[in-house]
Amino acid sequence: MPGHGERMQAVATFRVYMQEYCANQVSDDRILRMKLDRSDRAILHALQHDGRISNSALAEKVNLSESACLRRVRALEEAGLIEGYVVLLNQRKAGCPVNVFVNITLDRQDELDLRRFEEAIRKIPEVMECYLMTGDYDYLVRVVVADTDDFERLHSKHLTRLPGVARVHSSFALRTVQKSLELPIR
Repeated sequence: MPGHGERMQAVATFRVYMQEYCANQVSDDRILRMKLDRSDRAILHALQHDGRISNSALAEKVNLSESACLRRVRALEEAGLIEGYVVLLNQRKAGCPVNVFVNITLDRQDELDLRRFEEAIRKIPEVMECYLMTGDYDYLVRVVVADTDDFERLHSKHLTRLPGVARVHSSFALRTVQKSLELPIR
């Protein structure tokens, strides 16, 4: 268990890390302050449901001319509000039906250790999401695997070998109750 001095150092390092993170978010915050009118919100809503919709069908759906609709979509893309377009795969049919939520604690939380861990975890294809957390664990990670044997492989060959890992706690999801990919746009 770390002593008081080590805990204070970890807290100070975490504060620096969060200050850098927040500084990097300034440009993103400008996007959030971008005034979205009813047409912008309708465009975003429609595109979140169907990213392959044609511009003419989108324009009709949101009651705009095709040229006005295309201008707005491009402006939303340029502002970074629309980050990209993807195809969603059926997780079960793609051969990785099992979701496992993994709580990871590092030995230390200094800036270099956090960066090393984050660089390494980005290279593991089964990792769908990874969040730096407050609380008892440093990171919450969602991984997808085929079955328990596949998770055991991932756990022993990758997760426990990540830089700085002190503890790994895993929970298997029994079923998905709610999963939404649509952000609420107000």
